[in-house]
Amino acid sequence: MNIRPRRNRKSPVVRALVRENQVCAKDLIYPLFLLEGANKKIEVESMPGIYRLGIEHMLKEVDECMKLGIKSFDIFPVVEEKHKDKVATKSYDDTFFYLTALKRIKAEFPEACIMTDVAMDPYSSDGHDGLVDKNGNILNDESLEILGKMALAQARTGIDIIGPSDMMDGRVGYIREVLDLEGFSNVSIMSYTAKYASAFYGPFRDALDSAPKSGDKKTYQMDPANQREALIEADLDVEEGADFLMVKPALAYLDVIKLLKDNYDLPIAAYNVSGEYAMVCAAAEKGWLDKTAIMNEVLLSIKRAGADIILTYYAKEFAKQEC
Repeated sequence: MNIRPRRNRKSPVVRALVRENQVCAKDLIYPLFLLEGANKKIEVESMPGIYRLGIEHMLKEVDECMKLGIKSFDIFPVVEEKHKDKVATKSYDDTFFYLTALKRIKAEFPEACIMTDVAMDPYSSDGHDGLVDKNGNILNDESLEILGKMALAQARTGIDIIGPSDMMDGRVGYIREVLDLEGFSNVSIMSYTAKYASAFYGPFRDALDSAPKSGDKKTYQMDPANQREALIEADLDVEEGADFLMVKPALAYLDVIKLLKDNYDLPIAAYNVSGEYAMVCAAAEKGWLDKTAIMNEVLLSIKRAGADIILTYYAKEFAKQEC
């Protein structure tokens, strides 16, 4: 036999020489959950090793991660029920703890890349990503004004990337126009382009206490059965001014990651979501899986599918291993 593929697998050094894909700490964005109250720290029960953090603990966490090579963070607010209303008023209140904390994080870590989330559900008494009318319908165009105010308030804190996760039609273009008119043309938009109505989001909703009070999100998040529809969403996001396209979840939608990578020149992001993380942790706790080996394989599979950027709860653990 003249052709023996095994020759390129014969040692760790040779395998490294011919390796087609590699995940590095610089590829990762670490999602973090911010609590009101300076010194609070509460573990998310369904996500072992992941905590909801007050600002003092958050600053320590960012500092530790920066030293490990994690430079990018997606920060989500944990909003108490007393602050919520139908129109998400606190989302654009400059005195609210989330916005004041973002200012402090950027002031103390100007070299960090801070991403924020734009959707009504953390602040909404209805728990939906858009405005809900009296009949339970999610109002698309009426929601855009609120999302625009939210994005602008976040941009004013000095953050780097806005992440519209709401899946309202036209929101990328609306937010882009609002930001540009107010002088924030350098603030990037990482659109949740293909965000599916997935069962993998449960632990995240536990972390934020943001589950819908009634109904579900299937009228605005994508049907898991659909692939080509992601191209429609991506075309719109590109036209409206997105800087990154995201697929969420990642593992069950590797085909969609590849589809976007093959068809668009913008960087492709993928969100390795809470349920994907939690099920590996649960199996590892049972002794059924090697958590570290699975973590590496999961992240590599997402990278191999075409993701340039991976949002993952493994980020800190992976970076410790890499160091």
